[in-house]
Amino acid sequence: MFDQSFTNNAAMGGVGYALRTSEHINAMNPASYTAVDSLSFIFDAGMSLKSSNFQEGKYKSNAKNSSFDYLAMQFRLHPKLAMTIGYTPFSTVGYNFTRTKEIENSSDVTISNNFYGDGGLQQIFGGLGFKILDNLSIGANFGYLYGKLNYQTAATLSNGGDQTITYNKLSVSSYNASFGIQYTQPIRKEDWLTLGLTYSLGHVLNGHDTQGTQITNGTSYSVVNEEQINDSYGIPHIYGVGLAWKHKKNLTVEMDYTFQKWEGVKYNNRTDMYQNRSKVSLGAEFMPKEFGRNYFSRIRYRAGLYYTNSNLRIPMSANSQNMIEGPKEYGVSFGLGLPLKLYQRNTVLSITGQYVHAATDVSDMLSENRFVLKIGLTFNEHWFMKWRVN
Repeated sequence: MFDQSFTNNAAMGGVGYALRTSEHINAMNPASYTAVDSLSFIFDAGMSLKSSNFQEGKYKSNAKNSSFDYLAMQFRLHPKLAMTIGYTPFSTVGYNFTRTKEIENSSDVTISNNFYGDGGLQQIFGGLGFKILDNLSIGANFGYLYGKLNYQTAATLSNGGDQTITYNKLSVSSYNASFGIQYTQPIRKEDWLTLGLTYSLGHVLNGHDTQGTQITNGTSYSVVNEEQINDSYGIPHIYGVGLAWKHKKNLTVEMDYTFQKWEGVKYNNRTDMYQNRSKVSLGAEFMPKEFGRNYFSRIRYRAGLYYTNSNLRIPMSANSQNMIEGPKEYGVSFGLGLPLKLYQRNTVLSITGQYVHAATDVSDMLSENRFVLKIGLTFNEHWFMKWRVN
């Protein structure tokens, strides 16, 4: 699953539950939408470039890819009401690898198993934030989830025998909903504390599976035991809490905690494949001077880190009831928010670099070192200003 964080959030370790800013869209907590300036229209877009190094025992591999991360716009409807509309990926599947081994009691015949998966889910969402009091806001996001996922395992004999392919084609068309609240309390003349709380609704997805086995000799094929299964996957209840300290407009420090209740969530009609997942994130943003003459003094410097366990429980073998925990993961990040002073008044180019390490507690199992470059562009313009002089 993708974290619903934009480039500036990612630079701060993925925090955002308590983040209130009029300069970026913060989709992690819809209550933050009320921070938008009454004259502004914000348009946000981002992408990622990734390089992953995998290792399993003595075997190593590298994969490079890119992804489109988000597209969103935000504007105020009323002095107490703001709206955001956007598109984000929700989850992704992508793997393709092969293993070969000898068949027992056969000295010259091997079997090769190819494991392949691709696809993902996308989300189109709309959100509203409402300011109840000057220091208290609530909000909600409602999204439409859709997409297709394909899983396939192929077994091929080296002596030219029939190839057996087991497949699962999943199509999803469902919904997603999340809710948030933010409360800001001044603690000194130029310091504020903001508490943010969020909740995302977990449920069984409206999905349709086509599962079966195909046997082919290269020229013809036959399908065996194909069946249709409905509503066999789910998403978890997600709870988030964050606390942010802001000093003037120069420094923001935030800590977030996320709890995803995966236990009992369906995976291919099973409810024992997941465990609960927790994530702790810490991030900061510093800008020396908002209106400094020196360009470097107006750059936003961001840094963060996080740690999380996995939601996966992995069988020790295909038919084993013994499970191990999936990979634990930690990441560190650093980013820059570069103001662009062309014709745009508040346009910012955000650049974030991340290093992520994921590994299990079991030796010689798959581990990953991932390097990510995120690029985000925020257009924040005064579209609704009424000019007295033209």
